Amino acid sequence: MSQFAINIIFVGGSFLLYILIAIWAKAGSTKDFYVAGGGVHPVTNGMAIGADWMSAASFISMAGLIAAGGYANSTFLMGWTGGYVLLAMLLAPYLRKFGKFTVPEFIGDRFYSKNARLVAVICLIVASVTYVIGQMAGAGVAFSRFLEVDATLGLMIAAVVVFMYAVMGGMKGITYTQVAQYCVLIIAYTIPAVFISLQLTGNPLPPLGLFSTHADSGLPILEKLNQVITDLGFNSYTADIDNKLNMVLFTLSLMIGTAGLPHVIIRFFTVPKVADARWSAGWALVFIALLYLTAPAVASMARLNLMTTIYPDGTDAAPILYEERPNWVKEWEVTGLIKFEDLNNDGRIQHYNASESFQPEAEARGWAGNELTVNRDILVLANPEIANLPGWVIGLIAAGGLAAALSTAAGLLLAISSAVSHDLIKGSINPNITEKGELLAARISMAVAIVVATWLGANPPGFAAQVVALAFGIAAASLFPALMMGIFSKRVNNVGAIAGMLSGLAFTLIYIFVYKGWLFIPGTANLPDTPENWVLGISPLSIGAVGAIVNFAVAFVVSNATEEPPVEIQELVESVRYPRGAGQAQDH
Repeated sequence: MSQFAINIIFVGGSFLLYILIAIWAKAGSTKDFYVAGGGVHPVTNGMAIGADWMSAASFISMAGLIAAGGYANSTFLMGWTGGYVLLAMLLAPYLRKFGKFTVPEFIGDRFYSKNARLVAVICLIVASVTYVIGQMAGAGVAFSRFLEVDATLGLMIAAVVVFMYAVMGGMKGITYTQVAQYCVLIIAYTIPAVFISLQLTGNPLPPLGLFSTHADSGLPILEKLNQVITDLGFNSYTADIDNKLNMVLFTLSLMIGTAGLPHVIIRFFTVPKVADARWSAGWALVFIALLYLTAPAVASMARLNLMTTIYPDGTDAAPILYEERPNWVKEWEVTGLIKFEDLNNDGRIQHYNASESFQPEAEARGWAGNELTVNRDILVLANPEIANLPGWVIGLIAAGGLAAALSTAAGLLLAISSAVSHDLIKGSINPNITEKGELLAARISMAVAIVVATWLGANPPGFAAQVVALAFGIAAASLFPALMMGIFSKRVNNVGAIAGMLSGLAFTLIYIFVYKGWLFIPGTANLPDTPENWVLGISPLSIGAVGAIVNFAVAFVVSNATEEPPVEIQELVESVRYPRGAGQAQDH
């Protein structure tokens, strides 16, 4: 059986399962559509949160970024993991106790203002659409390879599949679909990792294999990897980071951005009780840890496998002939995500860091520049092929990568649709809209969001994980401070909250657009996105932490210069924060 046929069986079978689940769990009411009826079991919810959380950025792109940058890019891992702990401890139980459908609804009621709710809707839509761009781009990468089509067509196919099961099922369908998707993605991620760890180190546990001995050389695997890549002019894989300020801000931006992500927060509204929200968070951390402990090993082993594929006889010998390139390179070249240009016309693939310091060595070898361009987002998906694993493993990781991208895309689209239909239309424009009309508006807004995200996903402002990091920065600068102040400060009023959200959002977006292009449209950036052009060395991926500080500062200054919130609002904050009646949350 051909690899294409195997891929179709795995991907098609998993998608059929998702769509059947969506039909079975079709939303019949707004409560089903927004919060799955509010009766999801904590273990089930924890698994759905895991799938919602482990997006294309986690499954496809994070390991690729760590593989490319080594220790320097481990900030993605630290920020996302730490942020989830913040979310579970500081926000989720209190928001569940408040008992509303959406994040903007909480902000609108807590800050007793329709305008505050409207601003929260804007912040949510901007952050979520940016996040969906990364998911759709990742799904496009996966579809393009495993269906052997162009990346743009792969993106279109991903959009159609998301539309079919997300628009139909709402939160109820998405929840049970995501349970299935978690099972698919975690099996797909760990099985190839076990095979590759056994091949390279003899250790079947990838996290331990990362610190084991490389079977062929007898060196520790990280030492072997450092040796290979430094011989070719790349930075050491385990090298420290010079710009500590940017590293700290980036990690902080990911952490507080995680805690402000509406599509994850809304998951804690689907359980019956506040205690269940806490248990959901605990189970989700267990399910997430299974992948996050494996990712660093996958990254380092993928990088080593890639380099030894190109230099099979060692870095001091000639690289592989282009005509003898392995089949996996040929397959990925079809997608345009691997590109080769023979700069010195010797018929061999030179892959090295064409830096000024390595230039004398390159000239001595007769090399005229780096000839191989590899999209970082493909490393996890290509890993089984690089390691010559069986065809069924390749089909499995295809299904897993798509499950990761589409599960998060569906959750984000639901957050967008609920913000538009429930918070914007029902909350501000037409409070008397019928439940049937609200459901229709939710589905239409979700369809529009899919179209926008697909269009922008065709030309994303970075790799999947980088685009997601931008979304986290936006959430960190706009929603997280408002949620924190809404729960833990009785003094912050409606005027302060609105001023803070607008200031944090505007500051962060302007900084990002200057380097990434206005509205992420290619060719509209004002400055090159390089360290020498960043203000104080702070990258656009890290600016969300600074935006959050701006938000907090403006909100507190404006609140203290204006009237205190009404007494009933202060009592509301008190009742949400302290455990009186915490066993049973308010009804939706």
